[in-house]
Amino acid sequence: MTEQSRRTGKSTRTAPKRWSSNWRNWSGEVSERSQMAAGPTSETAVKALVIGAGGSQLPVKVVGAGHSFNDIAATEGLRMHLDDYRGLVSVNEQSRVATFRGGTRLSEIPGLLAPHGLALANQGDSDAQTIAGAISTGTHGSGLAFTGLSAMVKSLRIVLADGSIIYCDERMHPEIFEFARLGLGALGVIVEVGMQCVPAFRVEATEGAEPLDEVLESFQQRSRENDHVTFIWYPPAQRAYVKTFRRLAEGEEPEGVPPLSRASRFMDGEIVQNWGQGLLSSVGAVAPGIVPRVNQVSSNLMWERQYVADSHEVFVSARRVRFNEVEYAVPFEAGVEAVRAIQRLITDNDWRISFPLEVRTAAADDVPLSMAYQRDSMYIAVHRYRRESHLEYFGAVEEVLRDFDGRPHWGKLHSLRAPQFAELYPRFNEFVALRDRLDPDRVFDNHYLERVLGS
Repeated sequence: MTEQSRRTGKSTRTAPKRWSSNWRNWSGEVSERSQMAAGPTSETAVKALVIGAGGSQLPVKVVGAGHSFNDIAATEGLRMHLDDYRGLVSVNEQSRVATFRGGTRLSEIPGLLAPHGLALANQGDSDAQTIAGAISTGTHGSGLAFTGLSAMVKSLRIVLADGSIIYCDERMHPEIFEFARLGLGALGVIVEVGMQCVPAFRVEATEGAEPLDEVLESFQQRSRENDHVTFIWYPPAQRAYVKTFRRLAEGEEPEGVPPLSRASRFMDGEIVQNWGQGLLSSVGAVAPGIVPRVNQVSSNLMWERQYVADSHEVFVSARRVRFNEVEYAVPFEAGVEAVRAIQRLITDNDWRISFPLEVRTAAADDVPLSMAYQRDSMYIAVHRYRRESHLEYFGAVEEVLRDFDGRPHWGKLHSLRAPQFAELYPRFNEFVALRDRLDPDRVFDNHYLERVLGS
């Protein structure tokens, strides 16, 4: 076994950043003022901050990119940033496990892994999050044969509430490891994450608009036959935009399929998805009556294209137009009917929704608090532009998805409480008992955890 280490954890800043006590999440939905804010640059500093805060009965919360739509990262106590504790720690060339510091952004990982010829097996459509925050909230990509990021975790290094530091994996502290892979920030501060990687690969992408009814009719079969299939739908348009991704074998270059050009990336990422979406959403917020026509325009803006690119360039899309989001994972077999139920809900209420609905899939996994725990899943996400009221729409959609045994994304807006989660997750009470053991004084508590785990 060989280990290759890179000292990339130190910030390139010439002076430490001064963190403000005021904080707002990415969408602007959540804002708070903490008593203290700190950006530790070492594991020792993290330990000292946790011990000091605990001794002062000051709750501690680590915030990554603030990309969660709810208040999972909010605190009135000590807010800890890990922006100055990031980078690649080591790569095991035989097992292909790469270990990253907790503050490493997903957007940095492709560049860190490139010299080793490795990549993450799958990614979501945003790469702004930190690796610790992404696994702690259940970030996922698409593909019925692929899990979310939490199930790719092979080891963790955690600062516990008493200041002790543990390394855990399937052999060392396995009872902590299996839950801490998706631990909601309730079990400790994750300072290192070991991720199972795969050889770097390229992807052939095929994208285009199709009749919505045909997409719904065939989506389950397509998901079984293709590596990754996603569709987005702007209600009440009768067409959906479908993205189908095929993972290429090493050295494979499909004949006649061009590489993703810089112009194409700019046109789709900046002009269509950001500038165009932002303009149309702003118009829709001011004049809701024209939203149906606007959504027809949005559907028509997305053209057919086929290209080949490195995996992260295909999976990830730029997200500059800010919105709020609800996402639930429902059993794969029930997913299409759940989408149809939402379609009927929007039609019956004559709602003018300027942001699309997105549908993806994921493989069952063994992470106890994963939304895809022990079942193949279909993820259904609904969005609203940040300047539009979302309460009625999101509340009604939640009721629909709960009827389909849906589990809400931990990092997105939802209304569920601890008793409801206990019904959805077979091992929920085990997680709560572990939290009671590791953090009896609730050093890592906040209002969000009080709601979803109980006090």
